[in-house]
Amino acid sequence: MKTTYFFKKAYFILLILNCLIFSTVKAQENRQNTSSKFWHNVRFGGGIGLSFGDNFFSGTLAPSAIYQFNESFALGIGLNWTFNEQKNIYKSNVLGGSLIGLYSPIDALQFSVELEELNINRDFNQNFVSNPDEKFWYTALFIGAGYRTGNVTFGIRYDVLYDNNKSIYADPWIPFVRVYF
Repeated sequence: MKTTYFFKKAYFILLILNCLIFSTVKAQENRQNTSSKFWHNVRFGGGIGLSFGDNFFSGTLAPSAIYQFNESFALGIGLNWTFNEQKNIYKSNVLGGSLIGLYSPIDALQFSVELEELNINRDFNQNFVSNPDEKFWYTALFIGAGYRTGNVTFGIRYDVLYDNNKSIYADPWIPFVRVYF
């Protein structure tokens, strides 16, 4: 009788353990599915820029990522680092980030809104300006439109907050090429 009771108790314990293990495995599987769904909708891209001239150098790294909610709408973030140098005149470091929203009503057309916040640090040669150092924040709000083909969008954007005295951009109208994979 004790042996039968022992086997019933062992069977009951094994049944509970089996249910717990199965539910734990199923929960981990569901978490992985949810996580993989999220990463399936994340797209990475960015830009690299180099410019050379008469004793001038400019380099930019600007990685970004967006979350594609559906075929038409995406939101994302980006980073930006730019180094400029005009030999014997100035050096500047620009570091910042951005939030971007993309809307494509049809496959070939993409509208964008991008809020960019940049920290500008310019060091001028004292022979050229009375105040050799300049450190400030600059905010840009771009409204853009472009032609999209596959992962690439060509277009133009306009900085509605453009300030001719502070902007690091020469003009409020800026052409762009945007690539996301």
